[in-house]
Amino acid sequence: MENSHMKKQLHQFFAEDHRRIDKLFNKATEHPVEVDMNYYLQFRTQLLRHIKMEEKILFKAAKKANHAVMQELLPQYRLEHGALTALMVPPPTPSLIKVIRYILKTHNMKEEELEGLYDICESITQGKTQELLDQLIDTDEVPLHPPNPAPIALEAVRRALKRAGYDFDEIVSIG
Repeated sequence: MENSHMKKQLHQFFAEDHRRIDKLFNKATEHPVEVDMNYYLQFRTQLLRHIKMEEKILFKAAKKANHAVMQELLPQYRLEHGALTALMVPPPTPSLIKVIRYILKTHNMKEEELEGLYDICESITQGKTQELLDQLIDTDEVPLHPPNPAPIALEAVRRALKRAGYDFDEIVSIG
Protein backbone atom coordinates (compact mmCIF):
# COMPACT_ATOMS: atom_id res chain seq x y z
CA MET A 1 0.00 0.00 0.00
CA GLU A 2 2.82 2.40 0.82
CA ASN A 3 4.03 2.09 -2.76
CA SER A 4 0.71 3.10 -4.39
CA HIS A 5 0.49 6.12 -2.06
CA MET A 6 4.05 7.12 -2.91
CA LYS A 7 3.25 6.73 -6.58
CA LYS A 8 0.60 9.46 -6.50
CA GLN A 9 2.43 12.23 -4.65
CA LEU A 10 3.31 14.27 -7.73
CA HIS A 11 -0.15 13.81 -9.20
CA GLN A 12 -1.68 14.97 -5.92
CA PHE A 13 0.70 17.94 -5.68
CA PHE A 14 -0.25 19.22 -9.14
CA ALA A 15 -3.98 18.45 -8.79
CA GLU A 16 -4.09 20.38 -5.49
CA ASP A 17 -2.28 23.25 -7.18
CA HIS A 18 -4.94 23.20 -9.93
CA ARG A 19 -7.67 23.50 -7.25
CA ARG A 20 -5.86 26.38 -5.55
CA ILE A 21 -5.43 28.24 -8.86
CA ASP A 22 -9.07 27.55 -9.83
CA LYS A 23 -10.21 29.09 -6.52
CA LEU A 24 -8.25 32.28 -7.23
CA PHE A 25 -9.69 32.44 -10.75
CA ASN A 26 -13.24 31.86 -9.49
CA LYS A 27 -12.87 34.56 -6.83
CA ALA A 28 -11.44 36.98 -9.41
CA THR A 29 -14.23 36.34 -11.91
CA GLU A 30 -17.30 36.03 -9.67
CA HIS A 31 -18.57 39.13 -11.49
CA PRO A 32 -17.12 38.80 -15.04
CA VAL A 33 -17.88 42.43 -15.87
CA GLU A 34 -16.05 43.64 -12.75
CA VAL A 35 -13.05 41.36 -12.36
CA ASP A 36 -11.36 41.53 -8.94
CA MET A 37 -7.90 42.47 -10.17
CA ASN A 38 -6.25 41.61 -6.85
CA TYR A 39 -7.36 37.97 -7.17
CA TYR A 40 -6.81 37.99 -10.92
CA LEU A 41 -3.17 39.06 -10.54
CA GLN A 42 -2.65 36.29 -7.95
CA PHE A 43 -4.28 33.85 -10.38
CA ARG A 44 -1.96 34.93 -13.23
CA THR A 45 1.12 34.64 -11.04
CA GLN A 46 0.16 31.23 -9.67
CA LEU A 47 -0.86 29.80 -13.05
CA LEU A 48 2.45 30.86 -14.62
CA ARG A 49 4.36 29.42 -11.66
CA HIS A 50 2.43 26.15 -12.10
CA ILE A 51 3.33 26.01 -15.81
CA LYS A 52 6.96 26.75 -14.93
CA MET A 53 6.96 23.84 -12.42
CA GLU A 54 5.62 21.47 -15.08
CA GLU A 55 7.91 22.65 -17.88
CA LYS A 56 11.18 23.13 -15.98
CA ILE A 57 10.95 20.37 -13.38
CA LEU A 58 8.36 17.67 -14.11
CA PHE A 59 8.71 17.51 -17.92
CA LYS A 60 12.49 17.81 -17.75
CA ALA A 61 12.78 14.92 -15.27
CA ALA A 62 10.29 12.76 -17.17
CA LYS A 63 12.04 13.44 -20.49
CA LYS A 64 15.37 12.48 -18.93
CA ALA A 65 13.83 9.25 -17.58
CA ASN A 66 12.06 8.25 -20.81
CA HIS A 67 12.78 10.46 -23.78
CA ALA A 68 10.70 8.48 -26.29
CA VAL A 69 7.44 8.59 -24.30
CA MET A 70 7.77 12.26 -23.45
CA GLN A 71 8.82 13.19 -26.99
CA GLU A 72 5.42 11.97 -28.11
CA LEU A 73 3.37 13.46 -25.26
CA LEU A 74 4.86 16.87 -24.58
CA PRO A 75 4.30 18.86 -27.78
CA GLN A 76 0.53 19.24 -27.25
CA TYR A 77 0.93 20.18 -23.57
CA ARG A 78 3.61 22.70 -24.48
CA LEU A 79 1.31 24.27 -27.10
CA GLU A 80 -1.47 24.49 -24.48
CA HIS A 81 0.96 26.04 -21.98
CA GLY A 82 1.86 28.58 -24.68
CA ALA A 83 -1.84 29.34 -25.18
CA LEU A 84 -2.46 29.70 -21.43
CA THR A 85 0.60 31.94 -21.08
CA ALA A 86 -0.62 34.13 -23.97
CA LEU A 87 -4.07 34.32 -22.32
CA MET A 88 -2.41 35.91 -19.28
CA VAL A 89 -1.24 38.94 -21.29
CA PRO A 90 -4.41 40.90 -22.23
CA PRO A 91 -6.69 42.38 -19.56
CA PRO A 92 -9.53 40.05 -18.53
CA THR A 93 -12.68 40.65 -20.58
CA PRO A 94 -15.77 38.42 -20.35
CA SER A 95 -14.68 36.69 -23.60
CA LEU A 96 -11.12 36.15 -22.40
CA ILE A 97 -12.38 34.79 -19.08
CA LYS A 98 -14.63 32.31 -20.88
CA VAL A 99 -11.73 31.10 -23.02
CA ILE A 100 -9.36 30.81 -20.03
CA ARG A 101 -11.96 28.79 -18.11
CA TYR A 102 -12.52 26.45 -21.07
CA ILE A 103 -8.82 25.85 -21.82
CA LEU A 104 -7.93 25.37 -18.15
CA LYS A 105 -10.71 22.85 -17.62
CA THR A 106 -9.81 20.85 -20.74
CA HIS A 107 -6.05 21.00 -20.09
CA ASN A 108 -6.28 20.11 -16.39
CA MET A 109 -8.55 17.14 -17.09
CA LYS A 110 -6.03 15.70 -19.58
CA GLU A 111 -3.25 16.09 -17.03
CA GLU A 112 -5.21 14.63 -14.12
CA GLU A 113 -7.19 11.80 -15.75
CA LEU A 114 -6.34 8.18 -14.96
CA GLU A 115 -3.21 7.31 -16.94
CA GLY A 116 -3.03 10.94 -18.01
CA LEU A 117 0.08 13.11 -18.10
CA TYR A 118 0.64 13.22 -14.32
CA ASP A 119 0.33 9.45 -13.91
CA ILE A 120 2.73 8.87 -16.81
CA CYS A 121 5.30 11.37 -15.50
CA GLU A 122 4.96 9.94 -12.01
CA SER A 123 5.54 6.35 -13.10
CA ILE A 124 8.59 7.13 -15.24
CA THR A 125 10.25 9.30 -12.59
CA GLN A 126 9.81 6.76 -9.77
CA GLY A 127 12.51 7.05 -7.17
CA LYS A 128 12.84 10.80 -7.78
CA THR A 129 9.54 11.84 -6.20
CA GLN A 130 10.89 13.53 -3.06
CA GLU A 131 13.66 15.27 -4.96
CA LEU A 132 11.11 16.58 -7.49
CA LEU A 133 8.66 17.67 -4.77
CA ASP A 134 11.44 19.63 -3.05
CA GLN A 135 12.28 21.40 -6.33
CA LEU A 136 8.60 22.09 -7.06
CA ILE A 137 8.01 23.64 -3.64
CA ASP A 138 11.07 25.89 -4.12
CA THR A 139 9.94 27.18 -7.54
CA ASP A 140 9.96 30.97 -7.74
CA GLU A 141 7.12 33.00 -9.20
CA VAL A 142 7.44 34.29 -12.74
CA PRO A 143 7.85 38.09 -12.86
CA LEU A 144 4.84 39.65 -14.59
CA HIS A 145 4.03 42.79 -16.52
CA PRO A 146 0.64 44.43 -16.01
CA PRO A 147 -2.03 43.24 -18.48
CA ASN A 148 -1.44 44.63 -21.97
CA PRO A 149 -4.58 46.07 -23.62
CA ALA A 150 -2.91 46.47 -27.05
CA PRO A 151 -4.76 44.61 -29.86
CA ILE A 152 -1.51 42.77 -30.66
CA ALA A 153 -1.79 40.92 -27.31
CA LEU A 154 -5.16 39.47 -28.29
CA GLU A 155 -3.87 38.59 -31.76
CA ALA A 156 -1.04 36.64 -30.10
CA VAL A 157 -3.66 34.82 -27.98
CA ARG A 158 -5.63 33.82 -31.07
CA ARG A 159 -2.48 32.48 -32.80
CA ALA A 160 -1.31 30.55 -29.71
CA LEU A 161 -4.77 28.99 -29.31
CA LYS A 162 -4.87 28.01 -32.98
CA ARG A 163 -1.44 26.32 -32.69
CA ALA A 164 -2.81 24.32 -29.73
CA GLY A 165 -5.90 23.32 -31.75
CA TYR A 166 -8.42 25.77 -30.27
CA ASP A 167 -10.44 28.58 -31.81
CA PHE A 168 -11.01 31.69 -29.67
CA ASP A 169 -14.30 32.72 -31.30
CA GLU A 170 -15.64 29.18 -31.30
CA ILE A 171 -15.03 28.88 -27.54
CA VAL A 172 -16.61 32.30 -26.88
CA SER A 173 -19.73 31.27 -28.83
CA ILE A 174 -20.26 28.06 -26.82
CA GLY A 175 -23.61 28.40 -24.99
